[in-house]
Amino acid sequence: MKVIKVNNVNDAFNEGVALFQLAGNYRKQESRNGVTLEANEPVTTVYARPWERVLFDKTRDANPFFHLIEAIWMIAGSHELDPIIKFNAGMVQFSDDGETLNGAYGYRWMNQFDFDQIPYIINILKQDPDSRRAVLQMWDAVNDLENSSKDVPCNTNIYFKIRDNKLQMTVCNRSNDMIWGAYGANVVHMSVLQEYIAAALGVEMGTYYQVSDSFHIYENPQWEKLKNNARLGILTKFMWYPSTLPLVSHSESFVYECQHFIERLCKLNWNLDTNTFDSVSYRNSFFNKVLEPMVNAFICHKERNYVKAQQFISEIKADDWEAACTNWIHARRTNYENKNG
Repeated sequence: MKVIKVNNVNDAFNEGVALFQLAGNYRKQESRNGVTLEANEPVTTVYARPWERVLFDKTRDANPFFHLIEAIWMIAGSHELDPIIKFNAGMVQFSDDGETLNGAYGYRWMNQFDFDQIPYIINILKQDPDSRRAVLQMWDAVNDLENSSKDVPCNTNIYFKIRDNKLQMTVCNRSNDMIWGAYGANVVHMSVLQEYIAAALGVEMGTYYQVSDSFHIYENPQWEKLKNNARLGILTKFMWYPSTLPLVSHSESFVYECQHFIERLCKLNWNLDTNTFDSVSYRNSFFNKVLEPMVNAFICHKERNYVKAQQFISEIKADDWEAACTNWIHARRTNYENKNG
């Protein structure tokens, strides 16, 4: 078992790239999506500060809008494509029917097994903080074994426990693409879930363990660019992480407000003026201080109004998300202006 101990996802990303620099650490392995470089053994990533969840590497160019909206979509318990393909049209390729995602984690947490597992997890740990039975299930053996779906869950189950008055979380993953999954989307999704459950329990966030059985990268041009940057010593490195804003300020209403926010996205007419996503008062101020200006900035990006987009980004009250959104929008603006003179 390879163990990568880090503070946050930026440290993990650099360690992951370094892992695949040495041929002795991996084997070439065929997959249904092409040739992978797969670590010779399972990899466990240990995050000491899981709330530092935003990846800033400019070569990886992670989409912060999509990652955060998808995390909220999961807490809302949805499996509908419509709210998230606005931020990542490529998600439609994983849908079997063009309308839903079979492996949607939030839906599986709350609906797959005909009951919402999360309140049970919270109640178990409230009743017995020493419990080792707080297991959140995503893998459905009845439906997933021998399933030909385009979207079968990669993360299979999660263990929660309270130690030293902090909520520890261990996520088990059967197949983890380091670049797009483990150190991209997954760390945002799962740490958001951890932060919510910790808030509901009235404890701090503790260590987040990500156990990846098949830890791999795909041989493609992006990997070649990352590999070359690593060899040249120009991967993005951070001596400090920007300040964060707590996600949950009123845990009792958080799930409802996630659902309400996603419903608003579904109703949004993206063809109107850039300020159509009007502010609604939420008890969890993160929605007003971070999510609403992010959505408005993304609408401006879609309309190629990059000056207005940056104005909305400047309203984001979390320095980490503001920095990531600035970098991502700047890259799109530069690309668009280069193509169009």
